[in-house]
Amino acid sequence: MSGGSLSLALAGKPNAGKSTFFHAATLADVEVGNYPFTTIDPNRGVTHVRTDCPCLDREHRCDSENCHDGIRFVPVELLDVAGLVPGAHEGRGLGNQFLDALSNADAVLNVVDASGGTNAEGEPIEQGSYDPVKDVDFIREEMDLWLAGIINRNFEGVERRSRSPNFDLEDALTELLGDLGASDAAVAATLRSIDYPDDPLSWDDDDRERLARELRARTKPILVVANKADIADPATIDRLREAADRVIPATAQGELALRRAADAGAIEYEPGDESFTVLESVTDEQKAGLERIETVLERFGNTGIQQALNEAVYEMLEYFTSYPVQNENNWTDGQDRMLPDAFLLEEGATPLDLAYAVHSDIGEGYLHAIDARENRRISDGHELDEGDVVKIISTAS
Repeated sequence: MSGGSLSLALAGKPNAGKSTFFHAATLADVEVGNYPFTTIDPNRGVTHVRTDCPCLDREHRCDSENCHDGIRFVPVELLDVAGLVPGAHEGRGLGNQFLDALSNADAVLNVVDASGGTNAEGEPIEQGSYDPVKDVDFIREEMDLWLAGIINRNFEGVERRSRSPNFDLEDALTELLGDLGASDAAVAATLRSIDYPDDPLSWDDDDRERLARELRARTKPILVVANKADIADPATIDRLREAADRVIPATAQGELALRRAADAGAIEYEPGDESFTVLESVTDEQKAGLERIETVLERFGNTGIQQALNEAVYEMLEYFTSYPVQNENNWTDGQDRMLPDAFLLEEGATPLDLAYAVHSDIGEGYLHAIDARENRRISDGHELDEGDVVKIISTAS
């Protein structure tokens, strides 16, 4: 048991490098090509966010296969959605099908061709002849208008219900938006943040669009991945950073090359590292390629792929990693394995939330919890933090 149901989606226009990002992050085989809609059905794979493992505070490293000498990789689902084109929310380029595929994602990584080598439709053009800043708002706008369209099409049901004497608008909207994957808490926070008519019969398209934009921002935050940053004009990277709240320069092709070289034993490299070490002799062509990637690492600090994943999960979504154990002294499970499991939890999560993340039976039988670092009992309302090691006492244990 590791990870959880956290899901990230890659979105963007065709040929921006989404499938290369997906391959580099998951090492899963996907179709990659220079033509629109290379990806028709969404690719689903497992990637990982990177954090320090608590075993660094012990005398020896833990037993998890996801711990590489104290670097802990925690599983996250990654979804590669087909390239979107302008007008996708109206169905252009199978747009509605692809936007529907984003509905279960917790956050969206908007992969932009920072080199300016693809036009608005994702068609290859001369590098630098298109302004990638135009693509920053593109995905957000398409998602907002797609969501507004769904709300518009289903709003008639809310209007009908408003005629009943015990009608509650917030309840009706919570039910409507819940069908789109929004939690009750997200809907309540959204409604608190906007002004809207009390009578649904008085709502117009602007009211519904305002609701859609605010809900999307809360439930599908977007991070911009400035891909192909290694061949992009540095001034363009700066303008992208000015145009969006969160921008990570990246080279998916560079990360994929490093992952393949590490897999082949040619180099020593972990995703997110600031450098790599050549372990065996390589051809002149391979050496030249690695030197080009080394230049990128010196410029940006890393390839940006792991940084984008970490930024989305730990910073944008504000998740943290917690480690359940059965033995609070040795930090082991029932099979005497040290720190075998890691769970991503939302900020503010308590020991009870961790118990339910482990298994619903553990949560239902929850009695209390012990902070294994301090070897002391903690309250049910105690908010856990990154790297906490916790023993859950449950009737189902």
